[in-house]
Amino acid sequence: MKGVDVVVAGGSAARRAQEARRQERLLREQWRAATREAERWERADQGERRIAAQLLVLTERGWRLLVDRRWPGTRAANVDMLLVGPAGVFVIDVKNWRADPEVVDGVLRSSGESREEHVRKLLAVTRAAEDALADLGMSPVAVQPLMVFAGKTLDIPLGRVHLLGEREVGPRLLRGRARITDASIRAMTAHLARVFPEYEGTSVAPEPTDTDTDTGTESGTRKRALGRANGPTASREVPAAVSPAARPVENLGLFDLDAMRDAALDDAMRAPIEQWMTFLHPDQLSLVRRDWAGPARISGPAGTGKTVVGLHRAAYLAERTAGRVLYATFASNLPRVQATFLASMAPRVASRVEFHSVHAWAADYLRRQGVRVNLHKDKAETAFSLAWKRAGRDTVLPELGPDSHYWREEIAHVIKGRGLTSFAQYAVVPRRRRRTNLRRVHREAVWTLYETYEAIREERGVHDFDDLLSLALAEVRRTGDRPYAAVVVDEVQDLTLVGVKLLHALVGEAPNGLLLIGDGQQAVYPGGFRLSDAGIDIRGDRGQVLRTNYRNRKPILDAALDVVASDSFEEIDGLRLSGKREVDLTHHDGVVEHVDRRTPREHDQALVEALLALDEEQRASSAVLCPSLRAIGHYQRLLTRAGVGVCPLERYDGHPTPDVKLGSYRRAKGLEFKRVYLPRYDTAVPDAGDQPSDAARERRELERSQLFVAMTRARDVLWLGSVRETGA
Repeated sequence: MKGVDVVVAGGSAARRAQEARRQERLLREQWRAATREAERWERADQGERRIAAQLLVLTERGWRLLVDRRWPGTRAANVDMLLVGPAGVFVIDVKNWRADPEVVDGVLRSSGESREEHVRKLLAVTRAAEDALADLGMSPVAVQPLMVFAGKTLDIPLGRVHLLGEREVGPRLLRGRARITDASIRAMTAHLARVFPEYEGTSVAPEPTDTDTDTGTESGTRKRALGRANGPTASREVPAAVSPAARPVENLGLFDLDAMRDAALDDAMRAPIEQWMTFLHPDQLSLVRRDWAGPARISGPAGTGKTVVGLHRAAYLAERTAGRVLYATFASNLPRVQATFLASMAPRVASRVEFHSVHAWAADYLRRQGVRVNLHKDKAETAFSLAWKRAGRDTVLPELGPDSHYWREEIAHVIKGRGLTSFAQYAVVPRRRRRTNLRRVHREAVWTLYETYEAIREERGVHDFDDLLSLALAEVRRTGDRPYAAVVVDEVQDLTLVGVKLLHALVGEAPNGLLLIGDGQQAVYPGGFRLSDAGIDIRGDRGQVLRTNYRNRKPILDAALDVVASDSFEEIDGLRLSGKREVDLTHHDGVVEHVDRRTPREHDQALVEALLALDEEQRASSAVLCPSLRAIGHYQRLLTRAGVGVCPLERYDGHPTPDVKLGSYRRAKGLEFKRVYLPRYDTAVPDAGDQPSDAARERRELERSQLFVAMTRARDVLWLGSVRETGA
């Protein structure tokens, strides 16, 4: 067997070497062809021709190049190059400076003098390109300004601008991750060609623009004809002779912007679900680029793209600020997935955006500050069990809710979650999203239970998750730390009030500092708060509501809304809304498949058969969601025995995987899948009985909300399995 291993390894190495040699030959041929094409350009110096040749090589690989275009809104100002390809859109300013450029204290300099005016102009042109591409729904994070220096060797980031030498520009662009499809590349090139028309200046007379050379002029693209050798009126989208794919799109006057938007949407929907998650609709783009004077909030029903807007906003801010950006959420599995999505759509700023669950961030912060924390969930639960026996079981509390879990939630989400420190505070506090009416005698009993629990917990030297946030908030307030330029909070409705106060304290009232994203209808945890409780004032246009569902097909959304139609809910701004919300839809087809079987065995067999019938691509974009850990364990064993690959949501990191995703309703928050399977979904909301208590009604309402969240994770197909008598 060892001999076989050696042969296989050697063969693999030989194939890699052979492919490397083939790629080298291909690049050399493309370089020679591109060099010949660049040499036909009139008036351009050798340095610029070498740079152009590198970019022309890219056109053999699906890129498109627009050269010497007129800056919209000006008569004479030009844009050296616009390059569109799989890695994004690049606005390129070619420089031919005699002295080396350098960055000193964040300022571009040459020959000891500031050259910041060149940076400002390039950024202004880049903003014009962003404005143009916003019509197609292209996020600004896909547009990057490059300043390329002929005859120089450098690779230096300068804020949003990247400074590259002529040898570095080609390899850097080739190494970029492919994120844009061929159809989108063609559409963007055509649109940019309309917005940035051909430069109509003379092809003979140069126009001095820079005095940083011996001759007092810069040999820039404005000085050259840049037309083909057959005349100055030839197309400036180049090189038609080198690559047919680079030829200009005809009939630009007939360009249908709305149709192109629809095509972009369809193109994204056909892609793997991970790529679809980073799709940005033009209607959402304005929120990504909005300038807010203080804390802001984005809300809206399920499927309206709130998380996508948040991710693009984080990348947008990371490009335009010197500090770091924190993207925080409640669920522990989401940060891994969201970090993967952002790295895919904006790789150059991915290292400047941190993704954490709020509890993980607090634990790490306290560790760095030297604050001792002994977080132990099991020991904390044991401490509460002892407290219940001593100060809860034989009080007035069981008459309202015999389940001790309800009172554990009361302590976690109302008392500790709101940071209450005295009974006087608890006696009058509004218990948002809690249905059970507590008289003073009941609140006194709860407070005694709380104090007993805290005494036992402190005696045993352990902390619970609520302590993490309280300790972190106290430390941030003590030190005045402001470690981030901006904080984006996703699924804010699931946080406690203390958690929101903590994240607010990290940035305060700074412009564009805090963005809260969430939807009260999708709250899957008890308790709640209002923004005013946290001292956050959202004014004017800083509160935005998304109303168009880009994810769910109409039958799927209708089925999900039927579950919560009778449940009103309260948003964190205090507004109470009906469960049956009006939502604009972009797609009306879709499948809701109800599968009823007489026995659990028959039901499970139907699920296995449905998953085995999928091809590999379909299975990769499917999820099986369950209401409990016990059910997850059951279906993981069942699917594994049947030969269906399973990826637990706890391990899913956003990268495409061929396996079916499996997890709880709660773990699925913030995610979406083309196909969602809900086995035994009818057991997710058990019957509360003929005369349910307020606590039982509250529990059923929360369970309906969790089921609603699970159902709205489905984009194209929703499979609902149940076990019941069919009348056969």
